[in-house]
Amino acid sequence: MFKRSQLKKVIQRFNEPRRFIQVLAGPRQTGKTTIARQAMQELSLPVHYATADEPALKDRIWIEQQWEAVRILYNKESSPGKALLIIDEIQKITGWSETVKRLWDEDTIEDRVIHVLLLGSSPLLVGKGLTESLTGRFEIIPVIHWTYPEMHEAFGFSLDDYIFHGGYPGAAALINDYERWSQYILNALVETSISRDILLMTRVDKPVLLRRLFELGCSYSGQTLSYQKMLGQLQDAGNTTTLAHYLDLLGSAGLLEGIPKYAGQKVRQRASSPKLIALNTALISVHLHYSRNEARAQPDVWGRLVESAVGAHLANAVRGTDIKLYYWSGRNFEVDFILARGNKLCAIEVKSGGRKTSLPGIEAFTKEFGSVKKILIGSQGIPFVEAFSARVESLL
Repeated sequence: MFKRSQLKKVIQRFNEPRRFIQVLAGPRQTGKTTIARQAMQELSLPVHYATADEPALKDRIWIEQQWEAVRILYNKESSPGKALLIIDEIQKITGWSETVKRLWDEDTIEDRVIHVLLLGSSPLLVGKGLTESLTGRFEIIPVIHWTYPEMHEAFGFSLDDYIFHGGYPGAAALINDYERWSQYILNALVETSISRDILLMTRVDKPVLLRRLFELGCSYSGQTLSYQKMLGQLQDAGNTTTLAHYLDLLGSAGLLEGIPKYAGQKVRQRASSPKLIALNTALISVHLHYSRNEARAQPDVWGRLVESAVGAHLANAVRGTDIKLYYWSGRNFEVDFILARGNKLCAIEVKSGGRKTSLPGIEAFTKEFGSVKKILIGSQGIPFVEAFSARVESLL
């Protein structure tokens, strides 16, 4: 059984006295449907499951039909006085949140105990619908890419397998055939996420620029790149505001994120050059055209994959928490990652080889910002297996 922590949250919240609409939001192939099925088994309630991810056009009337179906289950004499409605890919229905609000409020007034679990593969669009119409009625449970422990337990992934092939469970059976594996990642996951979760659901005036930004970001994953340099690399007539917006869209789809620089001042953070991180290392490896062993034999290539794997792990792990992820640079010193929660700071350096383990970047950061927890991951520090298995809260 995988995604235990998210499943536990679903079960706990459904057993609480006050009901909320539970929303599982996360990128494709992260286990949302699996969690829903596990919840169906654990809760032992009459369940109606429906998905909007089908060829036939779905609309708000379709939502009403699904809701009436679960009400019929609720009203049956054999019902324990509760029922569960699960709707997958809810964001694909225009105006879904208004209809859900009306039906939810009807059940509340009539004192019908119908639990609702919504699944969405575009967190940005799901969140927009929730905040526009369902204020005070929902709770979001983020579902992130599969972690190293999950890939190891389910598919026997070694640490090197995970660093190179990432956390896509559907591609796990293909890792011994690089060409087949890479085509699956590019066609079934990347293209689907961009074309169906971004371009069809959000206004994008320059779709070619968005795709090229994604490819550029994967090539520079683990590196800091200014928006001006990105524009120069992309050779497009766009502007920095457009690039920042597209980077947000790619992040919402679980593909690529721009980590801001820590400065202690939010205005300066937003104006900083982002550190690009592919949110699943598979997205880097498919553009390398190297096998895992070939990449492993090249220290620079492998070092970039390792740092990106740590960055992806942290970026995914802080979703849904009050912990923020940054990097830091100043006076020719750098710190790979900074975790911040209130006044607590944790400076993290990643060492993938046998290089010296002095941490001048962390020392410089400490001088500027005061007391900070210092962590080294990798050579002569916390082993990567332990770092990928630790809860992010334990690092602060």
